[in-house]
Amino acid sequence: MRVVHVITRLVVGGAQENTIASVLGLQQKPGLELHLISGPSTGPEGSLESTFAVSPQSLTLLPKLVRPLNPWKDLIAWRQLTRIFRQCHPEIVHTHSGKAGFLGRLAAHRAGVPIIIHTIHGPSFGDFQGSLSNSLFLAAERRAGKLTTHFVVVADAMTRQYLAAGIGRPSQYARIFSGFPLSPYLSAANDPAFRALWNIAPDDVVIGKIARLFKLKGHDDLFAVAPTLLQKFPKIKFLLVGDGPWRERFIQRARSLGLEKQFVFTGLVPPADVPRFVGIMDLLVHLSLREGLARALPQALAAARPVVAYDCDGANEVCLDNETGFLVKPGDLPGLTERISRLAGDPSLRQRLGQRGREFVRERFAVERMVDDLYALYRKLAAERGISSS
Repeated sequence: MRVVHVITRLVVGGAQENTIASVLGLQQKPGLELHLISGPSTGPEGSLESTFAVSPQSLTLLPKLVRPLNPWKDLIAWRQLTRIFRQCHPEIVHTHSGKAGFLGRLAAHRAGVPIIIHTIHGPSFGDFQGSLSNSLFLAAERRAGKLTTHFVVVADAMTRQYLAAGIGRPSQYARIFSGFPLSPYLSAANDPAFRALWNIAPDDVVIGKIARLFKLKGHDDLFAVAPTLLQKFPKIKFLLVGDGPWRERFIQRARSLGLEKQFVFTGLVPPADVPRFVGIMDLLVHLSLREGLARALPQALAAARPVVAYDCDGANEVCLDNETGFLVKPGDLPGLTERISRLAGDPSLRQRLGQRGREFVRERFAVERMVDDLYALYRKLAAERGISSS
């Protein structure tokens, strides 16, 4: 059974890591032939295209498949995708991300692909954007949704949001957590030597954040509460893992607050190196205002590091309040300060919540389980349509 995945770009990010892990894992399943189509990966977020260096035939790059709206390039990309699908006759086209999700599903339908699956890694529409953009993306999702055989969601919150918007039926949705290799996080260590490389002392309390340095990720709220936290706990360090267009802006913000030594910017970190940084954290904060279910949350918990998260989208499906961490209403800065303070000042509480989080994630987020669940879904949908999966 031939399966083609389509994604807008392969930058360093959760949706991209999920897609690559899915493709590489499903390649090992009997009866499947996997291929990935992606647009170009450019910008400060880095590129994961090298993952396919050992099997370049598994990846096709379409230069016209770009993230920004561009009617001319979008039309060309749609035509190219349609032609590819007509030539290779996949039984399944599985799309990811907004642009590739829209163009890929339209092209697959045009080419007569029998099974069209779309993974919702995060909402394309919502209050996080202006009314015009929201209306446009909502209309696009409704249009593509009518052509979709099945939706995969990384959190039940996505199912609720899309059903409320009139997209699909409940029976068309399947939650499959975004799995990742657990071992590097289960064995992540608080390495004093690695701390020292980043000017972090052994007794510093490290508050970590893993996210692109860009809007909607909540860095501004962390800067807002930092002075108060440091008054209570002078040994706090803020470790910002990631890069993005707003890096210089945040560096200047730290300087303006006189906190250059308290904020540590790692820059772009390859996914394989993230566990080392999680290992030197004492807790992780996740303050994004738009995220299906950030992989940073289960990754931190796998390393037995508790989390403080805004109760947004699917965060509460992993950050279980007072069980694996603390939930805070988005924008509640006093509440954010109080929850971080509780964890910063109580090592035993950090250990209790972190250990419970590790147990929770170990049972649900193994990459092998994600691949097995996708494989089972493919076989089920194929059987329903009389397609052989052998």
